[in-house]
Amino acid sequence: MVLREMKSSIAEIDGGLLDQAQKRLDSLTKPRGSLGRLEEFAKQIVAITGRAMPALDKKAVFTFAGDHGVADEGVSAFPREVTAQMVLNFLNGGAGINVLARHAGADVVVVDIGVAREFEGIERANFVSRKVVRGTRNMRKGPAMTREEALRCLEVGAELAEEYARRGYVIFGTGEMGIGNTTPSSAITAVMTGRDIEEVTGRGTGIDEETWRRKVEVVRDSISINRPDPADPVDVLAKVGGAEIGGIAGLILGAAEKRIPVVIDGFISTAGALIAHAIEPRTGHYMFAAHRSQEAGHGAQLERIGLRPILDLDLRLGEGTGAALAMLLIEAGTRIYREMATFEEAAVADGKQG
Repeated sequence: MVLREMKSSIAEIDGGLLDQAQKRLDSLTKPRGSLGRLEEFAKQIVAITGRAMPALDKKAVFTFAGDHGVADEGVSAFPREVTAQMVLNFLNGGAGINVLARHAGADVVVVDIGVAREFEGIERANFVSRKVVRGTRNMRKGPAMTREEALRCLEVGAELAEEYARRGYVIFGTGEMGIGNTTPSSAITAVMTGRDIEEVTGRGTGIDEETWRRKVEVVRDSISINRPDPADPVDVLAKVGGAEIGGIAGLILGAAEKRIPVVIDGFISTAGALIAHAIEPRTGHYMFAAHRSQEAGHGAQLERIGLRPILDLDLRLGEGTGAALAMLLIEAGTRIYREMATFEEAAVADGKQG
């Protein structure tokens, strides 16, 4: 019921707002279109927010953390314990996402949605405990989650979108941490795009050839055993997904409902975006693709949703690092839109020929 209500309240982007934003951009003291995609970002922000002069002055990157039973199949270069260890690193401010979020002026919100370990006694403003599962089950042996657990993950993400919208945040970024999570992301991508499993299964944390071939077989077996229905994105999420992937999908749905732009990070985040987009295609208009990941299947994901990446820096860290970097450029576009003088204001002759 919550999912149905959320879907029904996600609005189409107002074409009139896009036209209004374009007129202002064309009136600024520059040749028309000369700031390229920065102008595109500004227009999209105006249309998403419905604000004539938007300011991206309160940003949050949500790093969802969850463990994966499929990690027992030897698909990652790191042991499962690293998920919990990295959560503590995030909370102590020592991870890549902390550094880049500080650079972007964004707050990092660490969400335990599915870590196998309990984090007792941790009271930090940037830590949210919304555990749905203590790690997913091994999807090579059966569904990773029940349908009810998958729905709850979506609800957690949507609830966080609503909560942080109330706190005044105006742009969200997605991030994740979960050893083994490129494996369910590869499975989701293969199911939702129809691409070959080998084509969309990458090397994640830097695995060797033998481990990659094992990973491909794990993805193939998981899809064969569980038979996820591509017409039912919740079924796909439950059978071959992960808690953090569901949380990201829910955050995107909730952000779209609140008319908040959301910057999608890399491969795992975009697996969540695939789920959100399949649940409600209008969410695509509220997303920015932060970058093109080195992961093999990322291009197929972006193509399916219809997103063009902002950056291409050979990133494959996750955590929300690409989203933090892309926020800087999106904000640059909105500042140009807000702060640059018009020809009339600057008493500069307008070259109509462009």
